[in-house]
Amino acid sequence: MNMTTEYCGTVLVIDDSYAEVSLLLKFLTTAGFKVLIAEDGEEGIERAEYTSPDLILLDVKMQGMNGFDVCQRLKLQASTQDIPIIFMTVLSETSDKIKAFSLGAVDYITKPIQYQELISRVMAHVKLYQQQQQINEQNQQLKKLVQQLEQLEEKLLERTIELEEANCRLKSLSTLDGLTQIANRRRFDEYLRHQWCQLLEMQLPLSLIFADIDYFKNYNDSNGHLAGDECLRQVAQGISRAVRRSSDLVARYGGEEFVVLLPKTDANGAQQVAKKMQQTIQQLKIVHAGSSVNDYVTLSIGIFSMIPSQGWSSEWLIKFADEALYEAKHLGRNRIIIKNDQDCVFSIEYGKGHRLV
Repeated sequence: MNMTTEYCGTVLVIDDSYAEVSLLLKFLTTAGFKVLIAEDGEEGIERAEYTSPDLILLDVKMQGMNGFDVCQRLKLQASTQDIPIIFMTVLSETSDKIKAFSLGAVDYITKPIQYQELISRVMAHVKLYQQQQQINEQNQQLKKLVQQLEQLEEKLLERTIELEEANCRLKSLSTLDGLTQIANRRRFDEYLRHQWCQLLEMQLPLSLIFADIDYFKNYNDSNGHLAGDECLRQVAQGISRAVRRSSDLVARYGGEEFVVLLPKTDANGAQQVAKKMQQTIQQLKIVHAGSSVNDYVTLSIGIFSMIPSQGWSSEWLIKFADEALYEAKHLGRNRIIIKNDQDCVFSIEYGKGHRLV
């Protein structure tokens, strides 16, 4: 047999026979193994736990604890249960071999030992064990990498969610009026274009309400700008409460002027919304000493309703609704003026109404 001094692994010999151990030491060392010796079972278990050898050569018949008991103890301990064990014994009965393998041994050699055969078996089992250890170590490294990857994915997901939330907040800020927290002019313009195109194709009505706080300059002059800002906030939220459909849009158009866009709503429907708006603002009872029409804050409202068509544009909707608002203010404020594409004009003063030709 071709022996080599290259290190092949560590073998723990548990045997109480000095002569047997001496021969094993000679042959295993020549073959390139580091050899550890234990003279009884208890010492063998301790050395196995402490040194973690690549293989254990275990005699069955020893004083004190026999080899079967030692094997069983080693296989019950997590630190030693994977170490391959080869039994060396004079016992040659099949039942003894079956017992050895049932306890977890990888091989069984009967005495007298053929040392060249023993070395070949030891080398084979040590190599298998070392390969398995390498695989286990690689699996552990892979598991750590997978865990790190999962953690990175979790962090990436968290950052993605944070980014999406930030983008939503940014988008919300870009479409909300900072003071009143309702839609701003930019959002209104976008939504109007969208609804105009959609309703043009569907040939359904679109109504626009323009609302202006009556004598708001006087309110500011009398109460100060901070009170004026609070008044704008309350009016904006009041209008929002009066407009119930999710498809409708309430926006601050500028200054003390508000707009409400009502898709799929004709003039009659828009009139009902406008009345509700006036009622809601009246219920706020915001004292307005500078008003010539009421003791509390009121709204002048202009409405224009039409079915979008190719000969018109959304700018006309704004133009005529604004004109209707101007008429409401010109006729005494705190009232609703309705216009439509049939050139019918109605004036509805808060609490009463009459038709204008």
